[in-house]
Amino acid sequence: MDSLTEALLSGASGEVLEREALPDEFDAAHLRAADVEMFDGVEDKDVRRSIRVGRVPMPDLAPDEVLVAVMASAINYNTVWSATFEPVPTFAFLKRFGRQGGSATQHDLPYQVIGSDGSGIVVRAGSAVGRWRAGDHVVVSCVRVDDHEPATHADAMMGSQQRIWGYETNFGGLAHYTVVKASQLLPKPGHLTWEESAGVLLTAATSYRMLISDKGARIKLGDVVLIWGATGGLGAFAVQLVKQAGGIPVGVVSSEHKAKALRALGCDVVINRAEIGLGAPESAEETIEQGKRLGRVIRREVGEDPSVAFDYIGRATFGISVFVVRRGGTVVTCGSSTGYQHTYDNRYLWMNSKRIVGSHAANLQEQAELNRLVARGKISPVLSSVYGLDEVGEAARLVQNNQHLGKVAVLCQAPREGLGVTDPQLREKIGVDALNPLRST
Repeated sequence: MDSLTEALLSGASGEVLEREALPDEFDAAHLRAADVEMFDGVEDKDVRRSIRVGRVPMPDLAPDEVLVAVMASAINYNTVWSATFEPVPTFAFLKRFGRQGGSATQHDLPYQVIGSDGSGIVVRAGSAVGRWRAGDHVVVSCVRVDDHEPATHADAMMGSQQRIWGYETNFGGLAHYTVVKASQLLPKPGHLTWEESAGVLLTAATSYRMLISDKGARIKLGDVVLIWGATGGLGAFAVQLVKQAGGIPVGVVSSEHKAKALRALGCDVVINRAEIGLGAPESAEETIEQGKRLGRVIRREVGEDPSVAFDYIGRATFGISVFVVRRGGTVVTCGSSTGYQHTYDNRYLWMNSKRIVGSHAANLQEQAELNRLVARGKISPVLSSVYGLDEVGEAARLVQNNQHLGKVAVLCQAPREGLGVTDPQLREKIGVDALNPLRST
């Protein structure tokens, strides 16, 4: 353990942290460009083979960037995409980014530090950074934007230069240190531990934009919302957001174990897809038949068809989503864990004036609004398991095989669970069980 790490773990002041020398290298989960073709012709693209944990050089800091000591991070599905080199190797993103010149050139390397979530402590701030100082406890947004691009100031997700940190950039969060732009930081909720807070921002803010924002479905009081994969990271936060907005969440899961977890989240209607024969339809007729079956169950439970379908599953569910939402309803989609080519019967869309809304991550204002809800205890983490950085391959494999609930956290510099709480009063008021509804299931 170097002296900077000792200072971090002892709660040293910002002044002390600034005096400590930065290490020349640090531990990080990374991919190698030389491995890009390792899964060619392989059916099981096991991410434990491609993700490596080892020493990497400390990158330089641009004037508008911040160096964060990562206490904890989390696994997102984009880590699986990166580690399987699909749908395209992320090294292509790094090469394109590097061609911009300047500080971007250092992202184009023969290795990529991965990970798009993180909580930690600021240890250095660039000369152009006025908002953040060494010693600040922060959570990291996955969205890196070009502050000089006009579209960024209207909605960062419309900027052509927005990139997902640790996926389309280098120096991600599954490491002891990360370099991020100052505009990627928000204050860490004080009542949460490092590992709890590390698994919130990417998925919760994505769900917020999809459901609450004026850029998404714009749900309102009383809306019935169908949530596919309701115990995944996105889905578990979606359930909470719908409840907070006064809506009625209808969650779909694939097993009784996940159904139990969904009830622990307080979901109004829980549907085990295995019990009613919902699978991946292989024909238009089967899609409609499964949609009718699902619709009957929802109407029996709540008396009407859903206003909104929250769908990040993709090919296996999208046609059913379009069919099952009510006249004038909305299907809001991000990602596609079962495939990107979606098929649906357009008659049910156009003749019933339904909408499809594509959504990607969230802008900083949306993330701040979500982070405020978390900081006030209105939205709880959905942490289910915690791994060490040396076990990151196993953690990613769990997500790759959909064997997890909620979020899977990874301890980076934090030596154990339970650290990082600066507001114990709020934590006690909310209660540990309420903060961790999926840990006991």
